[in-house]
Amino acid sequence: MTRLDALDGARFLAFCGMVLVNFRIAAQVASGADWTSVMIDAIEGRAAALFVILAGIGVSLSRPTAALMLRRAAFLFALGLINMTVFDADILHFYALYFLVGAAFLSASQRVLWLGALGIVSLSVLAHLFLDYDRGWDWGTLTYTDLWTLPGFLRNAFFNGWHPVLPWAAFLLIGMAIGRSDMRTLCIQHRLIMWGFAAAVLALFPHMLTSDPELVAYLGTESIPPGPFYIVASTGTACVLIGLLLKLWPMIERLRIARVLTIPGRQSLTLYMAHILIGMGLLEALGLLNGTLSPPEIALYALLFCAASSGYALLWSRWFKHGPLEALMRRVTGPRKA
Repeated sequence: MTRLDALDGARFLAFCGMVLVNFRIAAQVASGADWTSVMIDAIEGRAAALFVILAGIGVSLSRPTAALMLRRAAFLFALGLINMTVFDADILHFYALYFLVGAAFLSASQRVLWLGALGIVSLSVLAHLFLDYDRGWDWGTLTYTDLWTLPGFLRNAFFNGWHPVLPWAAFLLIGMAIGRSDMRTLCIQHRLIMWGFAAAVLALFPHMLTSDPELVAYLGTESIPPGPFYIVASTGTACVLIGLLLKLWPMIERLRIARVLTIPGRQSLTLYMAHILIGMGLLEALGLLNGTLSPPEIALYALLFCAASSGYALLWSRWFKHGPLEALMRRVTGPRKA
């Protein structure tokens, strides 16, 4: 069992979940009661959270310097700003801000990382008590009215955007804490599965303790608004998936399907940009960004795009070690020569 391969596989599965959710948002597909809608609703907010937790695990495993973290944060922030001109729900510029937080915890112990994550969630709860979460949003069109002003951008980035630092940066610290464990051992894998499952289930109950609509929403497990039990539930499901993949990876390798997951998982930055520029671009060219697609149709389109992404990544890896954007980031942000 190769630990990093299993995590790359998890990263590609997280990418597939994000593709499904983002395609539904872009195509304005209405939610329904069919199984496809239920599946997309269940994935929404969880796939992106898994992505961030995996990034945190990667930080702990690769042990970058603070300088390297800051350079990569700058690269992702610039790339994210460019992407935002096409897709408002970009996550890359948020990643950059998470990395700024993570850089301050590079030498922290596992316990301090968990306490740091708890502190970020606590600050988020306080912010929701004193600030207006709806400010800037037009929920009817899912647009942020003053995004490109300094106050609006900062409010969106840190408080009420799609993936705000408060509380989403907690996922990165949680991933860094998990990465401090020896995930090769069955003991750690079983803990991830069992404790993750317990957290995901227990997080479903707090919203039942009140009838106030705003409290019901905040104490629930939806990503908007991102309440504390959304963090608990998403962390739990991420731990279950990571633990299962680590445990089952030897069997996945014997089935000869490992490369279909790992190779695209290592090119997730390139594929993330591709699903916006190419995947959503094709939907726009076909005139399908107006709510005409049904949930099963958008799910099928997402599945085909993910399959094509895996095929492309496998083909690219025959000649190149890294994906195009991954190679560019390494070249731009790599260690400076004396």
